[in-house]
Amino acid sequence: MNLSIGIVGLPNVGKSTLFETITKKQVDKANYPFCTIDPNIGVVAVPDERVDKLAELTQSKKKIYATIDFIDIAGLVKGASQGEGLGNKFLANIRETDAILYVLRAFSNNKIINTQNSIDPLRDKDILDTELILKDLETVDKRLDSLEGDVRRGDKEAIKDYETLQKAKKILEEGKILFEQTFSEDEIKELNKYQLLTLKPRLYLLNGKDEEISPSIIKEFENHNWPYLIIDLLTEFEAIDLTKEERKEIGLPEETELDILIKKSYEILGLITFLTTGEDETRAWTIKKGTKAPQAGGVIHSDFERAFIKAEVINWKDLIDAGGFTQAREKGLIRTEGKNYVVQDGDVIEIKHNA
Repeated sequence: MNLSIGIVGLPNVGKSTLFETITKKQVDKANYPFCTIDPNIGVVAVPDERVDKLAELTQSKKKIYATIDFIDIAGLVKGASQGEGLGNKFLANIRETDAILYVLRAFSNNKIINTQNSIDPLRDKDILDTELILKDLETVDKRLDSLEGDVRRGDKEAIKDYETLQKAKKILEEGKILFEQTFSEDEIKELNKYQLLTLKPRLYLLNGKDEEISPSIIKEFENHNWPYLIIDLLTEFEAIDLTKEERKEIGLPEETELDILIKKSYEILGLITFLTTGEDETRAWTIKKGTKAPQAGGVIHSDFERAFIKAEVINWKDLIDAGGFTQAREKGLIRTEGKNYVVQDGDVIEIKHNA
């Protein structure tokens, strides 16, 4: 699965610094708005100790981690939905992503130009939300107009779609984000056809030190159940090449804040990982929560889904504790599962098929 997360925010909030840190790719971070005109795309491995430990156990020649594409998108300004700044290009780039990461400025470094007149993460979030809402309203209105003829003719499918879009329009007109509202499975399926910006999962990154962010802002995020992380991007950027031991020596946590961000981004997309391991390679495979064994097999190879017979399954930790597949078999820890088995995060799976 080719997953992508768009890094968005107002100009000069730390988007490109974040991108450069997590991907270790050099991008232009010039201190002026719109320095990132074309999206920079970086493929980032999802940190996973399970891959490391299983590879050691089975003496794999290769380790392959799950990945996410992080896309650094040009800074948005108020009026982007009407084409201000690089608005239309910016919004089109977001449309192509699976989820959105808002970078909100919480640091007060006067040397970095602030396009707003004060530091206020909640106001900046509202600006971003408003521009995305306005663009979605434009998309919804166009589709409603195109459906009117079919609705008048009594087309049942068109009437159903029209009602769903009217519901979405009402929510957007109230200034609400679609992702935070309740829709039926059929309604989500219909709305997904239009790649609506506010229907995408989102994560908020408050860029600054803990002490720079007031408790009232934290309370607001927690009261609304908005998933957020506080990261001082400058510190993480400066520590980009340090080992775990070196980080510890200068008082930083062993696990980087950015590893936590990458894992959290994975979670907000509703994804889990299953694993395969052997002498050739140990690999993490990405699937949606609730995926059944044949479809998980199809992620490895389409023939595995078509010609699925059964899956041999063991939790990765049980396999490690047993000391290998032979010992796990002797202890009866490897289960045989059929077509209706729902794959769990951390399952090590071998698909049996007649392809």
